[in-house]
Amino acid sequence: MSIKFDIQESQEIDDVYILTPSISRDERGNIWTSFLKDEVEKLLPSDLCFKHDKFSTSKNNVLRGIHGDSKSWKLVACVFGEIQQVVVDLREDSPTYLKWQDFIINSNNQQLILMPPYIGNAYYVNSDQAVYHYKLAYDGEYVDANEQLSVKWNDKKIDIKWLSSSPILSSRDK
Repeated sequence: MSIKFDIQESQEIDDVYILTPSISRDERGNIWTSFLKDEVEKLLPSDLCFKHDKFSTSKNNVLRGIHGDSKSWKLVACVFGEIQQVVVDLREDSPTYLKWQDFIINSNNQQLILMPPYIGNAYYVNSDQAVYHYKLAYDGEYVDANEQLSVKWNDKKIDIKWLSSSPILSSRDK
C-alpha cells in the first residue's frame, strides 16, 4: 500500500513544501495517499490542524487564481487531469517576494503543494478536465473570496510563464 511521502522544501520560495506520494500501480490503475496527519501537520505551526477540504472541477484552458489570504495554510493537489500549479510569494517582507514557481501535476507526476499564508495560489488546466483538491488549515473562521488577496493572473511585475496566453477566467480573475 502507498502511504509514504517524499517531502522537500521549495528551493525557490521559503516555507513552500512539495510532497510527492509513493504510488502503487498495476493493471487496474494506481492508488496513492493524499494526506497523513502525522507527516503533513508537522509542517504547520503547532497550534493549527487541517479543518476543511474543497474540490474544484474545471475544463481545459481554465485558469483559477492568483488568490491567497492572511491566515490559511493550503495543501493542494490535482487528483484528475493535468494542471500547471503556480505559487507566488506575496509576503512583502520575504526575500522571495513576487517570485513564483510552477509545477506540472498529473498522474505521471503526482505532487501535493503545501503553502503558508500570503502565498498566492493559482492553476491552469492543461487537460480536457481536471479535479483539484484543497485541504485548508486556519485559525478561527474560513477566509472566503471577499476577504482574500487577488492578484491579476498576468501581472507584469510577476511575469508568470503560463501555458496559455488567453485562458478562460472568472470575472474576479480578470
